[in-house]
Amino acid sequence: MGSSPFTAARIGGADRAAVWILFGGECARQRLDYNRASIHPQPRRPALATDTAVQDASGRPGPPRLVRAISRFDLTAGVVNAVVGAGIFGAPATAAALAGAWSPLAAVFAALGILTVVLCFAEVGSRFDESGGPYLYTREAFGRHVGFAVGWLHVWTRLLSAAAILNVFVDYLARLLPLAGTTAGRASVMVVVVVLVTAINVRGIRLAAWTVDAFTIAKLLPLGLLLLLGLPRVSGATLATQAVAQAHWTDAVLLMVFLYGGFESAVIAASETRDPRRHTASALLVALGVVTATYCLVQLVVVGVLPHAAGTDTPVAAALEAVAGPLGALVGSLAALVSGYGWLTGFAMMTPRILFAMGERGELPRVLSLVHAEFRTPHVAVIANSGVALALALHGSFADAASLSVVTRLGIFALTCASLPALRLRRPDQPPAFRVAGGPAVAAAGILFCLWLLATRSFAQIWLLLLILAFGLLLRAWVTRRGEVA
Repeated sequence: MGSSPFTAARIGGADRAAVWILFGGECARQRLDYNRASIHPQPRRPALATDTAVQDASGRPGPPRLVRAISRFDLTAGVVNAVVGAGIFGAPATAAALAGAWSPLAAVFAALGILTVVLCFAEVGSRFDESGGPYLYTREAFGRHVGFAVGWLHVWTRLLSAAAILNVFVDYLARLLPLAGTTAGRASVMVVVVVLVTAINVRGIRLAAWTVDAFTIAKLLPLGLLLLLGLPRVSGATLATQAVAQAHWTDAVLLMVFLYGGFESAVIAASETRDPRRHTASALLVALGVVTATYCLVQLVVVGVLPHAAGTDTPVAAALEAVAGPLGALVGSLAALVSGYGWLTGFAMMTPRILFAMGERGELPRVLSLVHAEFRTPHVAVIANSGVALALALHGSFADAASLSVVTRLGIFALTCASLPALRLRRPDQPPAFRVAGGPAVAAAGILFCLWLLATRSFAQIWLLLLILAFGLLLRAWVTRRGEVA
């Protein structure tokens, strides 16, 4: 079987494992039922475009609004799909090399650490019913300057991730269709893919959600097949072949922690969730349980049915081949390609909601907050988001941006954890719908956990983050000069 692009993520310190996480790690599923949509008023910011029908002071119909239609189940499924990406198709081999037959426990230890962060997101997210996610949380907790930095860097690291994933997607496709590997072929494939995911997301959130659903199911089916066929075949003899001279538990846990990323993007579209204040916490916690079980079982099957699992570049495909023959190997290989397209569809769905939220508050040009009169989507933000991602992908692979994405994500995690006690102090009369017992202590543990992870990262390209932030501040100053600040 050919070498995988994820082979490079064999870590010494988990530094390049982020390439896996970027490829499909944040594909959010949102099945929207317009016929059962419920409208929730927003007393704190009545001007936000989140209701389906409003009138202006004269009684005439106001501007078009987004639709609240995401149920508790949809939100939970969205978080699961945002986290489980193509990383799980390559990570088991590296985890086996680091911790041997006991590597499934790395997923448990990682889940315990990430639980502190998820609990903070659960409480903080239960305070809001507006789009923005971490951008909104940190803006309300620490002011618009911190919030802008978080939102702007979040958008750009996702744009750079999309550029990297587009290039990896073409690399995978070129194995099946060599013409896609030529210069003209690469550009053509990228344009077609971006146009398709953009058109789907402009046409309507329901169509986009159905598309994400289809590709998410296609991505998860190989894992379900592996568990169904592989669990009965786990053997002690095969587990014995996974012995390592010295277990590197820190690196193994770090690898698994990065595979849990993505949930922070699944909570962005609160303006399109029926009851985000009540549903966010349960969705996050249930999804974490589902993801933890999936990661543990997949890791167990790989080390239990595939001798010397650390020696393969495509462990899930190889394990499927061991239990289902050549057809299983083909299914496992195609899953990574499918996962890439699914991630890009989710990217075109979720990232524009950050731009939409920043435009609503005057942090960015207000044109980004426009809602299509017929489709009820932030069409300008969707098109702008896809256009920049395509331009970046055509310019370069941006594979090195993986480390920058991890650094930014950990910063977002830490600041959201810090938002928990900050919002408790700033809003004592506005209790969250979900309250974490011992919240300040949990937040402190989450911050320390993120700082520990940051200490393992490379900051060689931190200058790029500073350059992006400086560009954002200049754009914001221009918007301010035009009198567009809220």
